Amino acid sequence: MTMGTRVYLARLAGLPVFDPNGDRVGRVRDAVVRLRTTNRPPQVVGLVAEMALRRRIFLPIGRVTSMDAEGVVLASGVLNLRRFEKRANELLLVEDLLDRRVTVIPEDGDGPGTPGAVVDIGMDLNRNNEWLVTRVAVRGHTGRLTRRGHIFQADYERVRGLIGPTDTQGTSNLLALLEQMKPADMANALQDLPDARRNEVAVALSDRTLADVLEELPEHDQVEILVRLDRERAADVLERMDPDDAADLLAELPKAEQTVLLDLMEPEEAAPVRQLMSYRPGTAGSVMTSEPVILTPDTTVAEALARIREPELSPVVAAQVFVARAPSATPSGKYLGMVHFQRLLREPPSSILGGIVDNDLEPLRPENPLGEIIKRMATYDLVAMPVVDTSHRLVGAVTVDDVLDHSLPRDWRERDNAEDDEVTL
Repeated sequence: MTMGTRVYLARLAGLPVFDPNGDRVGRVRDAVVRLRTTNRPPQVVGLVAEMALRRRIFLPIGRVTSMDAEGVVLASGVLNLRRFEKRANELLLVEDLLDRRVTVIPEDGDGPGTPGAVVDIGMDLNRNNEWLVTRVAVRGHTGRLTRRGHIFQADYERVRGLIGPTDTQGTSNLLALLEQMKPADMANALQDLPDARRNEVAVALSDRTLADVLEELPEHDQVEILVRLDRERAADVLERMDPDDAADLLAELPKAEQTVLLDLMEPEEAAPVRQLMSYRPGTAGSVMTSEPVILTPDTTVAEALARIREPELSPVVAAQVFVARAPSATPSGKYLGMVHFQRLLREPPSSILGGIVDNDLEPLRPENPLGEIIKRMATYDLVAMPVVDTSHRLVGAVTVDDVLDHSLPRDWRERDNAEDDEVTL
């Protein structure tokens, strides 16, 4: 996949984009294919790159000096930051062509064609320095539910159905591409798909992956995807979301629908969500997570470090442990204090948490307003604060990402904040 040879476009998706100095400026998300009025193959005119603040811009193919498995290198650090918009005669590889159902006719033109789905598109550089679509990688359709067809390549001229209505697309290859991304990047990629295609892909994701993606989407996209699922599937996805994110999403639905989905959830999964939804908006109770790391005072440092190393914990949740009497689920026994992970790293593995706990910080109460929480976290340079009830039981923790999510404008995930159309990096 280097300049001067055939390049396969799907392999570029997700690769970093570097300026001439070797500094990373973004990441490739798609390729732009321009249709032509003659029967000549479509021309690849550029790439779509994702920059800071989730802005997607167009990179003309002529600005690219190299493309390989390590990334894409630009000839200039001057970029046009105008947000990319697809034109009427253009198609995007991931959005429009990947998974397209096509038929490949035999080389001699005789006999029935071979049905399949598009896996990748190959482009070659011609004598006029134009990148043209020349090859199509296709996974053959076997007609059997339990057997996947083999992948083969065909010249562009032999492929029928590549350019046509978008209702001839599946999802398997796009899913394979998306599942290599982090949830935030996957969510951003879904936002750029047409509504029908986005909803089709979302339905095909696993419950765990869809839950992670929903947590990264704007509220209106979350709602649109959730309401298109059958209610049992929607309840399963909500169970796999963090309780505070599930509560925020349910709050966007009508009361009757909230009740139905909560009733369909497993009682132990629905209970913390119901509790979070009972707090007044804009308070510690409404923004906290009800699943911080809670350990008893006789837990050793070694055991605490093992707990925060668990991969399913987010960085802000794993940054500290909260120490309380049993039980260790919220609402816990009496709250005793917290231990930051840096303190854990400095203590002997055999030490117990009860001997190193920090109890100087006054915990939050569920009714504390967001403004007060922000001031206290900023004053003490904290990434999380405990929340206790009137009996001094730990009921949750407010983390810095919770504060940011509820302090920024509701549409911050979709905003395009760059002011200049062109910038030198």
